[in-house]
Amino acid sequence: MSSLLLPHGSGANLKTVVTMIVQHEQLSRPGRVFSANRSAQNTLETGHPGGPLDVVVMFTDVPGTLKALKTAAELAHNLNGRIRLLAPQVVPYPLPLDSPQVSRQFNERRFQTLAADGSAPVLIDTRVEMCLCRDRDAAVCQTLGSEALVVMAARRSWLPTAEKALARKLRQKGHHVILVDSERSK
Repeated sequence: MSSLLLPHGSGANLKTVVTMIVQHEQLSRPGRVFSANRSAQNTLETGHPGGPLDVVVMFTDVPGTLKALKTAAELAHNLNGRIRLLAPQVVPYPLPLDSPQVSRQFNERRFQTLAADGSAPVLIDTRVEMCLCRDRDAAVCQTLGSEALVVMAARRSWLPTAEKALARKLRQKGHHVILVDSERSK
């Protein structure tokens, strides 16, 4: 098991952190030859060695997701990537899985409007993916590819929150999670 020390403080920005994550990911893969400057530069120019980098934004709530979308837009802009807004919709057990309480078309329009508002300052290719599920965490883990870059909002709290628990699960599965502070008005 390897670890990664990330910079913090006034000198740390998102581009530096993501560059370090990408370099660490490439160094930790066995059997790969890695030239730090050249490979990191290629990754930043093309987004990802195999294609454009997907920055996945997890829907939590509207204000938090807007903040996460702004962070993801900055990341995607700096890394020539695209944004993927993942919005799991939990359907209660008494209802059939294909018949949620709120219509799928309504939620799709809602999330597309949210994605357009969140990435408006920087024009980034943004896709909205909704999935109907019974368990949000299991659906998210199944939907993500390997070693995904996930941005999600979580409120500050001493107590554990559902968002922080999901972030912990995703990190254990090998994903890179960036938590954005979502200050909720009281």
